[in-house]
Amino acid sequence: MATDKETIRLSLSVSPELNERLEQLASSGHTTKTEILRKAIALYDVVAEAKSEKKRLGILDQNKQLLTEIVGI
Repeated sequence: MATDKETIRLSLSVSPELNERLEQLASSGHTTKTEILRKAIALYDVVAEAKSEKKRLGILDQNKQLLTEIVGI
């Protein structure tokens, strides 16, 4: 098992469109594509845990009203 000091390199193939979107997200967020993917995996982990607990994921407005329920993840 990897320790915190080890880095594992992965190779990832994506479509040109997905690469362009990653570049846009990284640029607008003043970060890197790698960091965007790390955050995406962390978010997916939250979704997976919620799903296993029979919870739902959504986006709320400032009044805690459900604007969008995220399904299919």
